[in-house]
Amino acid sequence: MTKPKILVTGATGKTGTALVSELRQHAWPVRAIVSREDARSAHLQKLGAEIVVADMYDPEQLLAAAKGTQRAYYLPLMRPYMIQAAAAFAVAAREAKLESIVQMSQWTSSASHPTALTRQTWLIDRIFSMIPGVAHIIFNPGMFADNFLRVIDFAALLGIFPVLMGESKSAPISNEDMARAAAALLMDDPAHHAGKSYHATGTELLAGKDMANIIAKVVGHAVIPVNLPQWIFRKVARMQKVDPYQIAVLLQYIEDNKQGAFSFQGGVTPVMQQLTGRPAESFEITARRYAALPFARQTFANRLKAFVKFNITPFYPSYNIEAYERSLELPIPANPLYCMQDTRWTKSRAAQMAFETNDALTAAIAS
Repeated sequence: MTKPKILVTGATGKTGTALVSELRQHAWPVRAIVSREDARSAHLQKLGAEIVVADMYDPEQLLAAAKGTQRAYYLPLMRPYMIQAAAAFAVAAREAKLESIVQMSQWTSSASHPTALTRQTWLIDRIFSMIPGVAHIIFNPGMFADNFLRVIDFAALLGIFPVLMGESKSAPISNEDMARAAAALLMDDPAHHAGKSYHATGTELLAGKDMANIIAKVVGHAVIPVNLPQWIFRKVARMQKVDPYQIAVLLQYIEDNKQGAFSFQGGVTPVMQQLTGRPAESFEITARRYAALPFARQTFANRLKAFVKFNITPFYPSYNIEAYERSLELPIPANPLYCMQDTRWTKSRAAQMAFETNDALTAAIAS
């Protein structure tokens, strides 16, 4: 029996590349949407994926990309006007008569959140649910391990681990585990999952100091957790040429984490086990993979580079995030609320956690 072809957006990103690899390992046909042909798209092609270059804001290009596919993974753009791209995709999905969409959402998705990205994600959740004839499945994982491990070079090379979120905890999930969960949802019968949300997490709640202890074991020497002031974080972000919009978003999620949104109702679910038959990988396993990357290898050249960057950071110009956000002229809610301040959010997430942490979900998937 011929397997349905799966359309993957965001295919050259960290979760998208891992998802294409996972699907191809199971011999599923994949069409990957990319913004341009480069080394990353060539890698996907070597995995056996069909490559299509398309503008995610253009409904006609998206329709051409979607025709001939049956299922889709949708990764929202992390851009100020992501809602237009999502609307364009919704139109294309209906015209192409897709049978299902697995949508990467957010655990924080809510209508009144201070962050425009999160409010737009909430709208996408609902827009996709209203596409006639398309089974809509939400995937809203926990805090990404990548948010913490992108600074593992400081730990490996200088013996310090920058901590942005104080003593607050989360259960970080790896890109690879997110890909495994999304693949499981895409490869299964859409009827089993239509209209449902899945909150996959890592194996345990960890604060910054816990992560530092684990990373110390990984890199083989002592690592000191250091609370990173926001003003320094902004300088580091600009030095590393991180998109200011991403920093604006992350700053709000730091506040959500501090208020307990990512440790809410225990913060850990068995969703990875339930969807894939395997538990989520530990933070240590994920950290070992990052520590082996070129930027974190413990060489003299890397140590020197890290030492110089560390010492010039206080003198480097900072992002003015507030001025940047004002320049975007995005809508502002009348009463912005972080997740833990929003009773609608806490009620819906409490219900989801109660369902996913007992045997009901396992029984539902098995059926």
